[in-house]
Amino acid sequence: MRIHILESANQSGLEAACESARIINEAISVNDTARIVLSTGASQFEFLEQFVKMDIAWEKVEMFHLDEYIGLSEEHPASFRKYLKERFLQHVNVGKYWLVDGEGDTAAVLDNLNQEISKSPIDLALIGIGENAHIAFNDPPADFNDDRPFKIVNLSDTCKMQQVGEGWFATIEDVPKQAISMSVQQILKSRNIISVVPRQSKARAIQDTLKNGIDANIPATIMKKHANWSLYLDKQSSSLIYEWC
Repeated sequence: MRIHILESANQSGLEAACESARIINEAISVNDTARIVLSTGASQFEFLEQFVKMDIAWEKVEMFHLDEYIGLSEEHPASFRKYLKERFLQHVNVGKYWLVDGEGDTAAVLDNLNQEISKSPIDLALIGIGENAHIAFNDPPADFNDDRPFKIVNLSDTCKMQQVGEGWFATIEDVPKQAISMSVQQILKSRNIISVVPRQSKARAIQDTLKNGIDANIPATIMKKHANWSLYLDKQSSSLIYEWC
């Protein structure tokens, strides 16, 4: 685990984007392709703004994304497909990409995603951490043993309230009850994991992740087992670390 603490969300986003570009370019130089996973949410704004500016042979990149609400229209402001199209795909010309369609035939969507992602390893996964320390939509207590690449999950009230707090939904009742999510095991199969986690709202989750052992009630703790996990924080999200270290 490597922890990088920068002054601001802009700086942590830039540093993470530069490191991501290095990993991707290295994978392309070896395999002539790079496979990546992107996360969404307000915490990724600064990172994606810098990431799309990186000098990368984007046509050799294959992209998956982590999760999507079941039954939510792509036109809804909270749609992760909409998010990635607006903040990533319209800025770079990736060779291939797979978006999680929460409106389609769920069984068919899962079957296709699971087949595609299993074809070869993921070189880099950008994995955010939620206010309840979830990774993807694996809310606590997370299943650390499920080996399905993508699956259906139920969203906790804490997770739903984060979405309301970030302005994606007006009330908790508006948040879908279920989502399609990448599993913890699939995330851990990635060759490299980078987590960009700025803002004060994530400080408690970061403190809990770093000070505790591996705990399904703090899902992000599992990433400490990964040999190539880098965590990018800002002054706000790292503010509680000093209470115990």
